[in-house]
Amino acid sequence: MCEFCHQHGEGKKWYLNAKNYSEDLMSDLKRQAYVRDFLLYPEHKAAAVEKLKTVAALPAFVQAVLNPVLTSRVQKSHFGQVVPIEECGEIFESLPSIVRIACYCRHSTTSTEQRYCYCLSAAPNGGKMAQIIRDVDVSYLTGPDTSGLELLTPSQAMASFREHESEGLIHTVWTFVTPFIGAICNCDRTDCLAMRATVGSNFPLMFRSEYVAVVDNAACNGCRRCMQSCQFGALEYSAGMKKTRVDAARCYGCGICRARCEKQAISLLDRRSVPAAANLW
Repeated sequence: MCEFCHQHGEGKKWYLNAKNYSEDLMSDLKRQAYVRDFLLYPEHKAAAVEKLKTVAALPAFVQAVLNPVLTSRVQKSHFGQVVPIEECGEIFESLPSIVRIACYCRHSTTSTEQRYCYCLSAAPNGGKMAQIIRDVDVSYLTGPDTSGLELLTPSQAMASFREHESEGLIHTVWTFVTPFIGAICNCDRTDCLAMRATVGSNFPLMFRSEYVAVVDNAACNGCRRCMQSCQFGALEYSAGMKKTRVDAARCYGCGICRARCEKQAISLLDRRSVPAAANLW
């Protein structure tokens, strides 16, 4: 399991631990101030991600020293993890309140309202997170193209996530001053700031999932549809075998490739059971 599971999971996956969604954590005034600043100034995060490109251009030995230090700092504030859709469903079913809002990253990168973020709360009507959003009155989160925050049932949220999965988007949970988990988002490497940093600048702002994809050679017909959906370049094609294979060292275990496989030839394995990926987060 990832280090957050050991620190904040209490024997289970940290994002399935109900305590990490509690309103008690959101009662912390410093966390509330962090959330307000985060929502009010998306351009600050965008500028920080752009600066990471200069770090990515440094010699490898410098990055090897600098990146872990910077990542450790980020893990204490706003950090994520890839989660397959099945466990998104478990999260939704365990919480009474799911509120869909416009995506913070896509406002920064596209200047448009794209409703891919889902705030999570153990309290009714979105709890303190939704109240903060209302209080700061940020137009990209509450309009102008919508009637405000959308309160969803677990089944409605899952229906939306299936649509996002068909778009090839990666499901990710996010902290707002760790270990509080405030949202699940749906990311891609073009519009998502965290994905840009993680994949584009080799600066991880999210953990890989607890899983790794595997291809059943007997079922695979070599159509390569799955390769079109992989955001991490983890799928390869053997011209000799006419089959697709997974590079476990690159796989983030999002499971999005499964949605493209008409032969149901792709499944997820526990990361700990795959030696090439067991210690890669």
